[in-house]
Amino acid sequence: MPRKLDLRSGRPVWSAYRAPAVPTTALARDAKADVLVIGMGISGAMIAEALTADGRSVICIDRRGPLRGSTSATTALVQFEIDQPLTALARMIGKASAEQAWRRSRLAVSNLAGRIAELSINCRLSRAPSLYLAGTALGPSQLRDEAEARRQAGIAATYLAPAPLAARFGIERDGAILSHGNIALDPRKLTAGLLLKALERRARLYAPVEATTIEDSAKEVVVATRGGPTITAQHVLLATGYELTDIVPAAAHRVISTWAIATRPQPRKIWPDAALIWEASDPYLYARATADGRVIGGEDEDFIDEERRDALIAGKSLRLARKLGRLFPDLDTRPDFAWTGAFGTTTTGLPYIGAIPGHPRIQAVMGYGGNGIAFSQIASEIVSAAIAGSQDSDASLFAFSHRQQRHKQSLIT
Repeated sequence: MPRKLDLRSGRPVWSAYRAPAVPTTALARDAKADVLVIGMGISGAMIAEALTADGRSVICIDRRGPLRGSTSATTALVQFEIDQPLTALARMIGKASAEQAWRRSRLAVSNLAGRIAELSINCRLSRAPSLYLAGTALGPSQLRDEAEARRQAGIAATYLAPAPLAARFGIERDGAILSHGNIALDPRKLTAGLLLKALERRARLYAPVEATTIEDSAKEVVVATRGGPTITAQHVLLATGYELTDIVPAAAHRVISTWAIATRPQPRKIWPDAALIWEASDPYLYARATADGRVIGGEDEDFIDEERRDALIAGKSLRLARKLGRLFPDLDTRPDFAWTGAFGTTTTGLPYIGAIPGHPRIQAVMGYGGNGIAFSQIASEIVSAAIAGSQDSDASLFAFSHRQQRHKQSLIT
């Protein structure tokens, strides 16, 4: 099944905050359900909650257990702005599709905030604007064009020249785009809350359980597990994050590394509105504040040598502390927490969500990039619609392409 990765190392900041315990049981005998969800990170949790809300019987399995994969490594800037600027994405997939992808991402953030409120999940959610700072990839004139492209798509965006940016946020840069409607949260608390809600609706959570083979037919999917028991379901959802299963097309997807730090709490030194911050650079710095006033900063790099990645934690932490210090001179940027992890990305910055070519009963979600939590919300909407026998109006934006189908890998049997 999936290639096993060392998904994270170091000490993520979320270990400072207790998440509710999610009880699991051992898989002692063969089992059946409407849907089997493989993976109990944030994507699997969102999908399990959505499917149980629809009245489906759901089994979730994970080879580690709940919250033990990449979810704890995320910095949880839940923003609708896709990694690929709208102007660049339009050149890649066409203006109409790019605009709709951005609008759907914005809707997903709004829907997620509403869902969290409806379910009364305490994940320390806060609403925040975002600042997209001029950098090496987009300078002031390109940021003006980007802001105009967003406005034409119906997405509010304000270009800030250096003087108003400094006056309003205390940030010295050549310009920025100001957006509204994003959120920040604790990803472990959210994942645990969603899984507990699914459990209330009689979802069955088994861990540690490792899927070894998948065999699908016109009527059902049978998944064998290490140790013997099998799970039979009408549909299988692969939410294995960045550990891709062999059946999932790997074309146009790559796994890269990310590093992050978190400072001590200093709520009086947080910048105005605790805006989510990211740069138009490669690699780009991103930053946010936690509910108790810690500052989280991170950046990514395009390689996945796990030993090398882990060995860089100390050096990257110092680099991130210096970058944050240049952005906010009054902050104490010494790391209280430092960690690294793996995540997936695609050329367009968009995820892949939907049925695997040639396997209509096996759905997969992959390629989440910097918008993992927002894209997980989109996945929960698209997958639940597909399993209900309908089609989400935006499903084609995120579907596996015919080009990928040619690179399809075989099942392990």
